[in-house]
Amino acid sequence: MQVGPRISQDRQNFPPNNIIHVLGGAGFLWMGWTGFNGGAPFQVGEIASLAIYNTHLCTATSLLVWLTLDMIVYTKSSVIGAVQGMITGLVCITPGAGLVDPWAAVLMGALSGSIPWYTMMVLHKKSAFFQSVDDTLGVFHTHAVAGLLGGILSGVFAKPDLLRIMYQDTNYCPGLFYTFFKGEVDHGFRQIWYQLLGAGFIIVWNVVITSLICILISRIVDLRMKEEDLEVGDDAAHGEEAYALWGDGERMRIPLRLHIGPTIPSLCRKRFSIPLTRKEGE
Repeated sequence: MQVGPRISQDRQNFPPNNIIHVLGGAGFLWMGWTGFNGGAPFQVGEIASLAIYNTHLCTATSLLVWLTLDMIVYTKSSVIGAVQGMITGLVCITPGAGLVDPWAAVLMGALSGSIPWYTMMVLHKKSAFFQSVDDTLGVFHTHAVAGLLGGILSGVFAKPDLLRIMYQDTNYCPGLFYTFFKGEVDHGFRQIWYQLLGAGFIIVWNVVITSLICILISRIVDLRMKEEDLEVGDDAAHGEEAYALWGDGERMRIPLRLHIGPTIPSLCRKRFSIPLTRKEGE
C-alpha cells in the first residue's frame, strides 16, 4: 500500500522465475519450521514432540487438500499450488502446534488448505479491492487468512491436559470444543474472544509499525522508482539485468568494459609474454 502496485504490464503475466528453486526453498522452509514449532516450548518433552508431529500432519493435509481443489476446479495441479498449500498449513498449525490432538491438526490442515485456497483463487479474482492491491506472492491469503484461521482454531481445539502441561501456573480457558463436554461453554467462547483480541492487536501493530518504517525509509530513499524507470526494469536501477533470456525481446548489448583495454602492470609484461594487442592481419 505504501509503495504502490507495479505497472500494469508486469502484473498481467509474471510466472515464477525458477520452479526448481521454489521447491528447494519450500523444502528448507518446511524443515526449518519443524524446529521453529518444535523449539517453541524451549524444552524437550511431550509438547515439543507433539508440536513437530502436528506440524507435519497439518502441513501435509493442507498441501493435499490444495492440490485436490486444483484438480477438481482446474483439472491440473501445480508445484506453486503445492507450495502455497504447504505454507498455509505451516502458518495455520503454528499457534497451537503443541496444544491440539493429531486429529485436530488434520482438521486444521483441511481447513487451511481450503479456506485460503478459496480466498486466493476465487475471492481474490472477484474482489475489486484485492485486484487494486499488488500482492505478488499472495501473502494476505497464505499468512493473514491462514494465520487468523490458526489462531481461532487453536482456541477451539486446545486440549485442557496439554494446556496444563504447557502453562502450569497460569489461568487458562480450554478450547471451545472441550467445554461442551464439561458444561463450560462460556469459558470456551471467552477463549475465542481472547484469540480474536490477540489477532486484532497484531493486525493494528503490523499496520502502524510497518507504516512508520516505510515513512522513515522514504525520508532517506524513494520507496518507489519513477514510472519510466519501472518500464525499463533492472537496467534502469542497476545498469544491468539479472536475467537475459533469448526469445523475450532481449537484444544483445556489449558491456562498456569490453571496449576498454586491460591495464596490466609492467612487471607482468616482463615476466609473462602475453600479447596485449592483436597484430595487423590477425
